[in-house]
Amino acid sequence: MSAKHPIISITGSSGAGTTSVKRIFEQIFRREKVEAAFIEGDAFHRYDRAGMKEKVAAEEKAGNPNFTHFNAAANELEILDEVFAEYGRKGTGRTRHYVHDDAEAAELGTAPGTFTEWKPFEPSDLLFYEGLHGCAVTDTVDLARHADLKIGVVPVINLEWIQKIHRDRATRGYSAEAVMDVILRRMPDYVRYIVPQFALTNINFQRVPIVDTSNPFIARWIPTPDESMLVIRFANPRGIDFPYLLSMIPSSFMSRANSIVVPGNKLDLAMQLILTPLILQLIERKRRMS
Repeated sequence: MSAKHPIISITGSSGAGTTSVKRIFEQIFRREKVEAAFIEGDAFHRYDRAGMKEKVAAEEKAGNPNFTHFNAAANELEILDEVFAEYGRKGTGRTRHYVHDDAEAAELGTAPGTFTEWKPFEPSDLLFYEGLHGCAVTDTVDLARHADLKIGVVPVINLEWIQKIHRDRATRGYSAEAVMDVILRRMPDYVRYIVPQFALTNINFQRVPIVDTSNPFIARWIPTPDESMLVIRFANPRGIDFPYLLSMIPSSFMSRANSIVVPGNKLDLAMQLILTPLILQLIERKRRMS
């Protein structure tokens, strides 16, 4: 953690909705005139697309059919740890981009499934990470210790699966059966490497559908925000003005002393109300240290 060079880390699995949360942060940054350096978790995969296919095949041959991008060994977490540490000390660092599709390839100038070259950050007020491992702790790294604000994005598991099924079918052309195979293969790594991070976050945003999602593999639609509730859990509720939040967010209520429940269609409002003061606190602390 660094008062002078703060780091915000958004952690969640693919299909969880971290990209939507990132967009809300971007809105806050623009409104409050905060300059952020951005890191995508995919940029720290250890293998490009072809290399990952070869690695998965090798793992399967060796008796491990469950090697996925969730696994620490599939990612350059040591490099990410170094980037976080350097930014916390000096406000500098480097990143790259993983090119997902043809549209990104045209923009970034390299083939889908490959990485761009490493580039240094531009001068910034804070560092923003969004990806799989922002709070990961392994035998060799402790990424959670670097971040000043840690956010978990955690839909209930059936909703997460529905979102992934629909996304992968729409953007990658996968069949429902192919997505199911991916979900089954990654479950051990999900439990081992993703789930433990949500005990280390400052705030978790968990979307809960209020319609039947008992069989996510036949769901024709993703439950809409109007068909969902949002459980927001604070690791340390001290300093959170719950009466103010309850007055500002219609139909919200407290479910525990550290948790507020809001309608799913109020995600943007809730995040704006909760996160803006926290971001401004980081910036004010940074300015006092400068």
